[in-house]
Amino acid sequence: MQELSWSQLWFDFFRRIFAWFGVFRRALHGGRGRYAVVAIPLIWLGVFFLMPLLILVKISFAEASYEQPPFSALMQWTDAQILSLRLNFGNYATLISDCSDPASSLYCYAYIHSLETAAISTILALLVGYPVAYGIARASSRWRLLLLLLVILPFWTSSLLRTYAWIGILKGNGLLNNLLMGIGLINAPLEILHTDVAVYIGIVYAYLPFMILPLVANLMRLDHQLLEAAADLGCKPWRAFFRVTLPQSIPGVIAGSMLVFIPAVGEFVIPELLGGPDTLMIGRVLWTEFFSNTDWPLASSIAVALLMLIVIPTLIFEYVQSRGLKR
Repeated sequence: MQELSWSQLWFDFFRRIFAWFGVFRRALHGGRGRYAVVAIPLIWLGVFFLMPLLILVKISFAEASYEQPPFSALMQWTDAQILSLRLNFGNYATLISDCSDPASSLYCYAYIHSLETAAISTILALLVGYPVAYGIARASSRWRLLLLLLVILPFWTSSLLRTYAWIGILKGNGLLNNLLMGIGLINAPLEILHTDVAVYIGIVYAYLPFMILPLVANLMRLDHQLLEAAADLGCKPWRAFFRVTLPQSIPGVIAGSMLVFIPAVGEFVIPELLGGPDTLMIGRVLWTEFFSNTDWPLASSIAVALLMLIVIPTLIFEYVQSRGLKR
């Protein structure tokens, strides 16, 4: 068999790619165009979301091992050439037994503390982000582009570097304490770093653009003639905001809150750098189980349980909301 050169291999690879695009183009011009368009995101989600999730679920039913990979196989051939399936439910049983004893629970405490931290951070991000988004939406088109650029500007640097910058700001002799002592508000440095307050500040700062951008998109689509009509009817500005603007911006509030809450639950870097030893979140537990204890099956079961804890209420909420819209 003749050995192919690298140039021939690359030529064959690109030839297949262009042939695939030719099939896709013909499908677009044919009657199956809409199916071809829908197939691309479905294939993307299947390869990069569904397959890793299935692998994670598979590992969660395995047993820990000192071999490589550090978990047992689910399917094995016996001596009689029979394929046997062996599922280990001990990892999920460990989670259930851990939550049944609140006094010494580790994983259940990490779940609850993660949800609590994410919820408080989401509320703080909403309180800070809503006025900013409202101001951007009401600004002129020339200033709106500049303000949106300032919102997304922190994303141009690494999130790890920005978290380290908050260490320099919040530490005892950092910028914040020096400023407060310089203007005479405090006499001694405040202990902010390595506390839950520092974690809230870091999460709100990191995920604030995810709250602002959906709110801006929603507030820009509001009908301002309704505010003018409310003013003509004698409604005060603050009452018009609570009765007209705020109810119409609820979809943006929900979208921004979900974009902040969901990644904040599994946050690892910010609690690790800004939090203290008591700041136990599920991200740190997953890192410990994966890398320190090398217990991939237990860590996978923790991740699957966390996913179900977030996805199931979200699906229920979407179902109830869609039922309400149909009525």
